[in-house]
Order: sequence, then C-alpha cells, then structure tokens
Amino acid sequence: MSRFIFSLIILVFLAVILEIYSFQAFKTISKNKLIRFGFLAASILVYINFFITVLSYDRKNGQTPQFQMSMGLVLTFLIPKLLILIILFGEDIYRFTVKLISSISNSETQTIPGRRKFISQIALGIAAIPFVSFIYGIIQGKYNYKVLKYQLTFDDLPEAFDGYTITQISDIHSGSFTNKEKIQYGVDLINEQKSDLMLFTGDIVNNTADEMDDWIDVFSKLEAKEGKYSILGNHDYGDYMDWKNPEDKIKNFEKIKGIHKKIGFELLLNESRYLEKNGQKVALIGVENWGKGFNKAGDIKKASLNVNKEDFKILMSHDPSHWEVMIKKDDFNYHLTLSGHTHGLQMGIEIPGFFRFSPSQFVYKQWAGLYQEFGRYINVNRGFGYHAFPGRVGIWPEITVIELKKA
Repeated sequence: MSRFIFSLIILVFLAVILEIYSFQAFKTISKNKLIRFGFLAASILVYINFFITVLSYDRKNGQTPQFQMSMGLVLTFLIPKLLILIILFGEDIYRFTVKLISSISNSETQTIPGRRKFISQIALGIAAIPFVSFIYGIIQGKYNYKVLKYQLTFDDLPEAFDGYTITQISDIHSGSFTNKEKIQYGVDLINEQKSDLMLFTGDIVNNTADEMDDWIDVFSKLEAKEGKYSILGNHDYGDYMDWKNPEDKIKNFEKIKGIHKKIGFELLLNESRYLEKNGQKVALIGVENWGKGFNKAGDIKKASLNVNKEDFKILMSHDPSHWEVMIKKDDFNYHLTLSGHTHGLQMGIEIPGFFRFSPSQFVYKQWAGLYQEFGRYINVNRGFGYHAFPGRVGIWPEITVIELKKA
C-alpha cells in the first residue's frame, strides 16, 4: 500500500509540473481566458476521474473498461504535455544562460528574457500530434484491423503443403471490448482470408472466464477449412486477480479452457497434432505460456514428445521471449513459431520498409512482425484486441496470413 501511495504522490507532482508548463504555453500564445483555463479545467476533470477510479478500484474485478478508459485519458493528456515540458524547459535553460552571461559581462542587473511566443507555438503544435493520435486511437484505432500477409519458403516443407495458408490471431482480451459491431467486423475480416488453418496464440480474456460470455456467439463464427487450434496466454491463468480462495482460481481456469471448445478451437496444452494432406504431414505443437518473467507452464519437451526431429514443425508459443531464450537455437528445429503477447505496446510508429519504433522493443527483441534467425522464423502478432490502454496508436490490431511454400 505504501508503494501505491508513493506512486500516486509522484504522479501528482509530475502532473503539477506538466500543468504549470502547459499553462505557460497557452498563456504565451493567447490572452483568451477561455482557452487558457478551459484546457486546464479539462485536465483537472481527467485527473479527478482517474484518482476516483484508482482509489475505488478492486483487484477482484480485474481491469474493467472503465479503469482502462480513465488510464487512457490520463495518458492522452500527460504525454503531449511531457513534450511541452521538454521544449519549454529547454527554452528556460537558454533564458537563464542568457541571464547568466549578461550578469557576468555587465555589472547592471539584467532581467530574465521573456518566454518567446513562437517557442510556445512550436511546443503546442508538436504536442497536438500525440494528443490527436491518442484520441483517434481510443475512438477508432483499436478497430483499425490490418491483414498482414507473408510467404515463407522452406526446403523441407512437404510438397502437399505447398501453398498451404495459415491465419494467425492473438490476444483477443475480450474483457476490454465494448463495441460488438466493430468486433464482428474484425471477425468477418478474418473469415474473408479463407485460410486452410486458423491458429490462436493466447490471451482470450484479461482475467476471468465470464468476460467472454457476450462474445462467444461472435467468435464461434470463425472459420477455417482444415481446423482451428489454440493455446493459452499469460492472462488466461488468472494470475492478475485477487481471488477469495485457490478453488475459485482453479474453477475459473477450467472455464477459460472450456471457452476454446465453445468457439470451435482445439486447445493444445503442451501437446501436438499432425496435420495431414495427401499422405504427408506437418507437426503442430502448442505449449502453455512460457515467458521471461511470467508464468512458465510451457514445457516444450513434453509438447514435442510425439514429434520426430525430421518433421516439419509449426510451434505456437504465446510469449516471444520463449523463442529467444529456448527455441531458436534448439537442435530439434522448430521451423515456424507463432507468438503474440507484446501488442507492440499498442503505441508506436511503423512506416513499412523504412522505420519502426515502439517502447516495446526495449523489453522484447522480437516485438512485432516477422523475424528470422538460424533459418527459423517467428511471427509476433500485434494482437486482435487491446489491454490496459483502451486504444491503439500507430500499432494496429493484426490478422496475420502466412502462406507456406516449397523451395
């Protein structure tokens, strides 16, 4: 509790500093009190809403959409003001430097130069970019589904699977959803790909099985010609809830596993299946969650017990750190690994073929998209849903379609 209170004190202190500098920027460019105090009043309302939500927050209920929205609004207001602070603080350094030089070179008392209007205009103009982006991300960006298609070529792919297509989705996080029409649009877009196989790589809920109750009818419509398989993610174990007793957590976990069957997916729990086509086969392996710093229920050895080393192998593992730490160098040769988990932090900049950035890359070496090392591939899906922050800014929800080709 003391750590929580300390964090709130730090947040309040930071907010005060940011508001002082932001108010100075507005004051410099406009004498209109409605503009100067209007934005300040909006910020105060956002802070009040956030603190009321946080102080009344009960971990037994998990992250509700209301909690996520209050967090999203705070970030929407704080991050642009952080840019204002950086720019105006830089100007303050310049102003005080001019004052210091003048004082040294001239015995007369020198006043500190006034804040320059064009600097405040630049600061507000730059801050407007993330502000508008965050508003868009919360309203529409989280539904801006993108279909990303890859063609991967392998020497040892069985000929019968040449041209075989896989649709990967990940990180549904149904407990965050609020708009059924938009989610239905995303599901329809998945079905439009008409892939041979559909694979879901974990995190069907945020915390509890009942989060999926209103969405089973939507996701049960997902279709694939030759089957649908799934695995668990870190959120599916209920580890982020304060449970009344261990039995409730166990019951919830069993219900979450049952959800997969209700929507037509076969859940792989450290086990494998063979996909057969014209007398040839490919091994599909699904591990439970294994994450660096997270639940390590995944057991790759157990999951691969019935698989031969020479088989062509597709591995589903929720957390890409599993691939980095254990899979990519494994002599058993897992040809293609499909992961999710990172969401690309739901914030970043991606200009295909030129530039990619997200704070997620400071935590995960493989944070979004397709990677290849040692002749093996991993695709880190950016996720279908959203969590914590109720939107997406620059890192859009993803539907991956992979076509396998024989070299």
